[in-house]
Amino acid sequence: MKSLMVPIIAFITLFSVSCSVKYSFTGASISTKTKSFQVNYFQNNSNLVEPGIDRDFTNKLIDLMINQTSLELVKSNGDLIFEGEIVEYRISPTTATANNTAAQNRLTIGINVRFFDKNDSESDFEKRFSFYYDYPGNSQLIGSQKETAVDEIFERITQDIFNEALAKW
Repeated sequence: MKSLMVPIIAFITLFSVSCSVKYSFTGASISTKTKSFQVNYFQNNSNLVEPGIDRDFTNKLIDLMINQTSLELVKSNGDLIFEGEIVEYRISPTTATANNTAAQNRLTIGINVRFFDKNDSESDFEKRFSFYYDYPGNSQLIGSQKETAVDEIFERITQDIFNEALAKW
């Protein structure tokens, strides 16, 4: 009888602990108490202001949360809150030619993020996320080239934010 009780107690303990966290295919571990999220507008406070990237980043983070969780987007009182600002938008040469011109340029975008979890304040953080995109020095960062660069950077940064906040990687 004693030998049968140990597995039963272990199963009940494991079951009761696992019921408070739900897992997803994206690797997120979200409390069952968490039902909603909110993404506040990420204002562009960088020295070089590129019009529209603040709106684009905010929407990219919202889209990622909608696509990778079953949480409801709310305008206020979310269980999870993302807020912050774009703090860096910089273009710099990375390599030079023999004629002292840029052979390759790099666009770097940095975003300061504050994350709050109303159900688990130990998960709260403030952190800077950054990524870059390299492009040929003889081309200008306009049109589709700029869209591709910004989209690739935002895709990486939003995934890093998601992993930090919900996947605990």
